[in-house]
Amino acid sequence: MNQLRLQADESSLKVEELQAKVKTLEQENLSKEQEITSLQHKNSVLEGEVDKLEETIKSLKTSADEGQQHGTQNETLTRRLQLLEEEAEEADKTLREANEKLRQTDVKAGHFERKVHALEAERDQWESKYEEMAKKYAAVQAELDTFNIEIGNI
Repeated sequence: MNQLRLQADESSLKVEELQAKVKTLEQENLSKEQEITSLQHKNSVLEGEVDKLEETIKSLKTSADEGQQHGTQNETLTRRLQLLEEEAEEADKTLREANEKLRQTDVKAGHFERKVHALEAERDQWESKYEEMAKKYAAVQAELDTFNIEIGNI
């Protein structure tokens, strides 16, 4: 009976540990989802910036073609164009990095979801084992009560 009590206590401790783990994983999952949302927002902002920069580059190229007659003005516009292209390349690089981070976060989120499902399944097993042990305990307790009554009658 003591063993059953110990097992029941161990089972409840295990359930509590697993519940704590589930809470931790849920918090981590929430954090990852927030990070995904943040990265998606950054991604859309960077795409907007790239579009703006591409439009600016097109505009400057047109201006450079028209200003080809003016040597000094052409050099100035060419320098500005180079800077904008570098900024566009940098923005494109940042966008690629953000997309890669987003992909990695999606992979991690999937991994954590699988972990959560596995832990939930394990928790369910422990709960069913606990219920089974509680039934066995009740049966043994009833048998003990019957035995005590029989001893009392003797």
